Amino acid sequence: MLPLEYEPPGVESFDLPPIFESVPWLDKYVLMATVSVVLILAFWLIMARKNAMVPSKGQFVGEMAYNFVRNSIARDMIGHDYRKWLPLIIALFSFVLVNNLFGIFPLTLLPTTSHVGWAYGLAGMVWLIYNGIGIAKHGAFGYLKHVTLPSGVPKAMWPLIIPLEFLSNIIIRPMTLSLRLFANMFAGHLLVLVFVLGGEYLVLESESLVNNIAGVAAWIFSLAIFALEIFVQSLQAFIFALLTAQYIASALADEH
Repeated sequence: MLPLEYEPPGVESFDLPPIFESVPWLDKYVLMATVSVVLILAFWLIMARKNAMVPSKGQFVGEMAYNFVRNSIARDMIGHDYRKWLPLIIALFSFVLVNNLFGIFPLTLLPTTSHVGWAYGLAGMVWLIYNGIGIAKHGAFGYLKHVTLPSGVPKAMWPLIIPLEFLSNIIIRPMTLSLRLFANMFAGHLLVLVFVLGGEYLVLESESLVNNIAGVAAWIFSLAIFALEIFVQSLQAFIFALLTAQYIASALADEH
Protein backbone atom coordinates (compact mmCIF):
# COMPACT_ATOMS: atom_id res chain seq x y z
CA MET A 1 0.00 0.00 0.00
CA LEU A 2 1.35 3.42 -0.92
CA PRO A 3 2.20 5.92 1.81
CA LEU A 4 -0.24 8.74 2.49
CA GLU A 5 2.17 11.36 1.12
CA TYR A 6 1.88 9.92 -2.38
CA GLU A 7 -0.66 11.89 -4.40
CA PRO A 8 -1.68 10.20 -7.67
CA PRO A 9 -2.40 12.53 -10.60
CA GLY A 10 -5.99 13.52 -11.19
CA VAL A 11 -8.20 16.34 -12.37
CA GLU A 12 -6.51 18.75 -9.97
CA SER A 13 -3.22 18.20 -11.83
CA PHE A 14 -4.63 20.33 -14.66
CA ASP A 15 -5.61 23.28 -12.44
CA LEU A 16 -2.46 25.36 -12.68
CA PRO A 17 -1.79 28.48 -10.59
CA PRO A 18 -1.15 31.82 -12.31
CA ILE A 19 2.43 32.56 -13.28
CA PHE A 20 2.24 35.86 -11.39
CA GLU A 21 -0.11 36.28 -8.47
CA SER A 22 -0.79 39.87 -9.52
CA VAL A 23 -2.06 38.65 -12.92
CA PRO A 24 -4.52 35.85 -12.09
CA TRP A 25 -5.55 35.17 -15.69
CA LEU A 26 -1.98 34.58 -16.93
CA ASP A 27 -1.33 30.89 -16.38
CA LYS A 28 0.64 28.29 -18.31
CA TYR A 29 -2.24 27.64 -20.70
CA VAL A 30 -2.49 31.29 -21.73
CA LEU A 31 1.28 31.50 -22.12
CA MET A 32 1.39 28.39 -24.33
CA ALA A 33 -1.48 29.62 -26.49
CA THR A 34 0.28 32.97 -26.94
CA VAL A 35 3.56 31.31 -27.84
CA SER A 36 1.73 29.05 -30.31
CA VAL A 37 0.33 32.06 -32.17
CA VAL A 38 3.83 33.52 -32.49
CA LEU A 39 5.24 30.19 -33.71
CA ILE A 40 2.43 29.69 -36.23
CA LEU A 41 2.76 33.19 -37.65
CA ALA A 42 6.52 32.80 -37.90
CA PHE A 43 6.18 29.42 -39.64
CA TRP A 44 3.76 30.58 -42.32
CA LEU A 45 5.55 33.89 -42.90
CA ILE A 46 8.88 32.13 -43.33
CA MET A 47 7.35 29.48 -45.60
CA ALA A 48 5.64 32.13 -47.77
CA ARG A 49 8.65 34.35 -48.45
CA LYS A 50 11.07 33.98 -51.35
CA ASN A 51 8.95 31.45 -53.24
CA ALA A 52 10.65 29.92 -56.26
CA MET A 53 9.74 27.57 -59.10
CA VAL A 54 12.21 25.09 -57.65
CA PRO A 55 11.27 25.10 -53.97
CA SER A 56 13.78 25.03 -51.18
CA LYS A 57 13.39 22.50 -48.37
CA GLY A 58 11.57 25.04 -46.24
CA GLN A 59 9.25 26.05 -49.06
CA PHE A 60 8.55 22.38 -49.76
CA VAL A 61 7.50 21.79 -46.14
CA GLY A 62 5.25 24.86 -46.20
CA GLU A 63 3.64 23.88 -49.51
CA MET A 64 3.10 20.33 -48.31
CA ALA A 65 1.34 21.57 -45.14
CA TYR A 66 -0.71 24.07 -47.15
CA ASN A 67 -1.72 21.53 -49.77
CA PHE A 68 -2.70 19.00 -47.11
CA VAL A 69 -5.13 21.39 -45.43
CA ARG A 70 -6.38 22.78 -48.76
CA ASN A 71 -6.92 19.49 -50.55
CA SER A 72 -7.75 17.06 -47.74
CA ILE A 73 -9.93 19.34 -45.63
CA ALA A 74 -11.14 22.61 -47.16
CA ARG A 75 -11.69 21.63 -50.80
CA ASP A 76 -13.06 18.16 -50.10
CA MET A 77 -15.55 19.36 -47.48
CA ILE A 78 -16.61 22.84 -48.62
CA GLY A 79 -16.41 22.48 -52.39
CA HIS A 80 -15.92 25.23 -54.96
CA ASP A 81 -16.23 28.06 -52.40
CA TYR A 82 -13.42 26.65 -50.25
CA ARG A 83 -10.87 29.41 -51.01
CA LYS A 84 -12.87 31.99 -49.05
CA TRP A 85 -12.67 29.89 -45.89
CA LEU A 86 -9.24 28.31 -46.39
CA PRO A 87 -7.35 30.83 -44.18
CA LEU A 88 -9.74 30.06 -41.30
CA ILE A 89 -9.29 26.29 -41.69
CA ILE A 90 -5.49 26.64 -41.88
CA ALA A 91 -5.44 28.86 -38.78
CA LEU A 92 -7.64 26.50 -36.77
CA PHE A 93 -5.69 23.41 -37.83
CA SER A 94 -2.36 25.07 -37.05
CA PHE A 95 -3.49 26.39 -33.66
CA VAL A 96 -5.01 23.11 -32.47
CA LEU A 97 -2.06 21.06 -33.77
CA VAL A 98 0.63 23.17 -32.11
CA ASN A 99 -1.23 23.42 -28.82
CA ASN A 100 -1.87 19.67 -28.82
CA LEU A 101 1.77 18.91 -29.55
CA PHE A 102 2.85 21.02 -26.58
CA GLY A 103 2.02 17.88 -24.61
CA ILE A 104 5.20 16.14 -25.77
CA PHE A 105 7.79 18.92 -25.51
CA PRO A 106 10.02 18.91 -22.38
CA LEU A 107 9.45 22.57 -21.47
CA THR A 108 5.65 22.30 -21.67
CA LEU A 109 4.53 18.65 -21.35
CA LEU A 110 0.91 19.78 -21.31
CA PRO A 111 -1.54 20.20 -24.20
CA THR A 112 -3.30 23.53 -23.99
CA THR A 113 -6.57 21.84 -24.96
CA SER A 114 -6.33 19.43 -22.02
CA HIS A 115 -8.05 22.24 -20.09
CA VAL A 116 -11.71 22.13 -21.04
CA GLY A 117 -12.02 25.92 -21.16
CA TRP A 118 -9.82 26.11 -24.23
CA ALA A 119 -11.76 23.38 -26.01
CA TYR A 120 -15.03 25.14 -25.18
CA GLY A 121 -13.63 28.43 -26.43
CA LEU A 122 -12.51 26.99 -29.76
CA ALA A 123 -15.79 25.14 -30.30
CA GLY A 124 -17.77 28.25 -29.34
CA MET A 125 -15.88 30.33 -31.88
CA VAL A 126 -16.54 27.73 -34.59
CA TRP A 127 -20.23 27.67 -33.58
CA LEU A 128 -20.50 31.44 -34.00
CA ILE A 129 -18.70 31.35 -37.34
CA TYR A 130 -20.68 28.64 -39.10
CA ASN A 131 -24.01 29.88 -37.78
CA GLY A 132 -23.08 33.43 -38.79
CA ILE A 133 -22.20 32.18 -42.26
CA GLY A 134 -25.55 30.43 -42.54
CA ILE A 135 -27.50 33.47 -41.34
CA ALA A 136 -25.60 35.75 -43.72
CA LYS A 137 -26.54 33.53 -46.68
CA HIS A 138 -30.07 32.42 -45.83
CA GLY A 139 -31.28 35.06 -43.37
CA ALA A 140 -32.14 34.33 -39.75
CA PHE A 141 -35.47 32.58 -40.36
CA GLY A 142 -34.28 30.96 -43.56
CA TYR A 143 -31.24 29.51 -41.81
CA LEU A 144 -33.34 28.26 -38.91
CA LYS A 145 -35.54 26.43 -41.39
CA HIS A 146 -32.44 25.24 -43.24
CA VAL A 147 -30.93 23.54 -40.17
CA THR A 148 -34.13 22.20 -38.61
CA LEU A 149 -36.26 21.06 -41.53
CA PRO A 150 -34.67 18.77 -44.13
CA SER A 151 -36.28 18.94 -47.54
CA GLY A 152 -38.85 16.29 -48.35
CA VAL A 153 -39.95 15.60 -44.78
CA PRO A 154 -43.75 15.10 -44.54
CA LYS A 155 -45.59 17.71 -42.48
CA ALA A 156 -46.79 15.01 -40.11
CA MET A 157 -43.17 14.43 -39.10
CA TRP A 158 -42.31 18.09 -38.49
CA PRO A 159 -43.11 18.08 -34.72
CA LEU A 160 -40.59 15.24 -34.30
CA ILE A 161 -37.92 16.23 -36.82
CA ILE A 162 -37.63 19.97 -36.06
CA PRO A 163 -36.69 19.60 -32.35
CA LEU A 164 -34.29 16.75 -33.14
CA GLU A 165 -32.56 18.68 -35.92
CA PHE A 166 -32.35 21.81 -33.77
CA LEU A 167 -30.84 19.82 -30.93
CA SER A 168 -28.39 18.06 -33.25
CA ASN A 169 -27.24 21.03 -35.34
CA ILE A 170 -27.40 23.90 -32.86
CA ILE A 171 -26.81 22.36 -29.41
CA ILE A 172 -24.98 19.04 -29.82
CA ARG A 173 -22.44 20.08 -32.46
CA PRO A 174 -20.37 22.50 -30.34
CA MET A 175 -20.58 20.16 -27.35
CA THR A 176 -19.24 17.14 -29.24
CA LEU A 177 -16.65 19.26 -31.05
CA SER A 178 -15.21 20.54 -27.78
CA LEU A 179 -15.53 17.39 -25.69
CA ARG A 180 -13.94 15.18 -28.36
CA LEU A 181 -10.85 17.39 -28.41
CA PHE A 182 -10.70 17.90 -24.65
CA ALA A 183 -11.32 14.26 -23.68
CA ASN A 184 -8.57 12.92 -25.92
CA MET A 185 -6.00 15.46 -24.73
CA PHE A 186 -7.01 15.15 -21.07
CA ALA A 187 -7.06 11.34 -21.02
CA GLY A 188 -3.78 11.01 -22.91
CA HIS A 189 -1.92 13.42 -20.67
CA LEU A 190 -3.41 11.89 -17.53
CA LEU A 191 -2.21 8.47 -18.66
CA VAL A 192 1.29 9.84 -19.19
CA LEU A 193 1.24 11.37 -15.70
CA VAL A 194 0.19 8.07 -14.15
CA PHE A 195 3.09 6.15 -15.68
CA VAL A 196 5.74 8.86 -15.23
CA LEU A 197 4.88 9.83 -11.65
CA GLY A 198 4.09 6.26 -10.67
CA GLY A 199 7.41 5.13 -12.10
CA GLU A 200 9.21 7.93 -10.28
CA TYR A 201 7.68 6.87 -6.98
CA LEU A 202 8.51 3.19 -7.47
CA VAL A 203 12.11 3.93 -8.45
CA LEU A 204 12.98 6.68 -5.97
CA GLU A 205 10.79 5.98 -2.96
CA SER A 206 10.52 2.21 -2.79
CA GLU A 207 13.20 -0.04 -1.33
CA SER A 208 11.89 -3.14 -3.12
CA LEU A 209 13.87 -4.29 -6.14
CA VAL A 210 10.68 -5.55 -7.78
CA ASN A 211 9.09 -2.13 -7.39
CA ASN A 212 12.22 -0.48 -8.79
CA ILE A 213 12.08 -2.70 -11.88
CA ALA A 214 8.36 -1.99 -12.26
CA GLY A 215 9.08 1.74 -12.06
CA VAL A 216 11.67 1.55 -14.83
CA ALA A 217 9.21 -0.48 -16.92
CA ALA A 218 6.58 2.24 -16.35
CA TRP A 219 9.02 4.88 -17.62
CA ILE A 220 9.78 2.83 -20.73
CA PHE A 221 6.10 2.25 -21.37
CA SER A 222 5.47 6.00 -21.03
CA LEU A 223 7.67 6.52 -24.11
CA ALA A 224 5.29 4.32 -26.11
CA ILE A 225 2.40 6.41 -24.80
CA PHE A 226 4.18 9.57 -25.91
CA ALA A 227 4.48 8.11 -29.42
CA LEU A 228 0.77 7.28 -29.41
CA GLU A 229 0.02 10.78 -28.15
CA ILE A 230 1.76 12.34 -31.17
CA PHE A 231 -0.59 10.41 -33.46
CA VAL A 232 -3.70 11.25 -31.40
CA GLN A 233 -2.77 14.93 -31.10
CA SER A 234 -2.26 15.25 -34.85
CA LEU A 235 -5.44 13.29 -35.59
CA GLN A 236 -7.55 15.46 -33.29
CA ALA A 237 -6.28 18.64 -34.98
CA PHE A 238 -7.26 17.14 -38.35
CA ILE A 239 -10.71 16.10 -37.08
CA PHE A 240 -11.37 19.51 -35.52
CA ALA A 241 -10.52 21.31 -38.77
CA LEU A 242 -12.41 18.72 -40.84
CA LEU A 243 -15.61 19.08 -38.80
CA THR A 244 -15.33 22.87 -38.92
CA ALA A 245 -15.16 22.69 -42.71
CA GLN A 246 -18.11 20.30 -42.76
CA TYR A 247 -20.22 22.63 -40.60
CA ILE A 248 -19.37 25.58 -42.85
CA ALA A 249 -20.33 23.51 -45.89
CA SER A 250 -23.67 22.55 -44.36
CA ALA A 251 -24.37 26.21 -43.50
CA LEU A 252 -23.64 27.24 -47.09
CA ALA A 253 -25.59 24.42 -48.71
CA ASP A 254 -28.72 25.35 -50.62
CA GLU A 255 -30.55 22.29 -49.36
CA HIS A 256 -30.11 20.46 -46.09
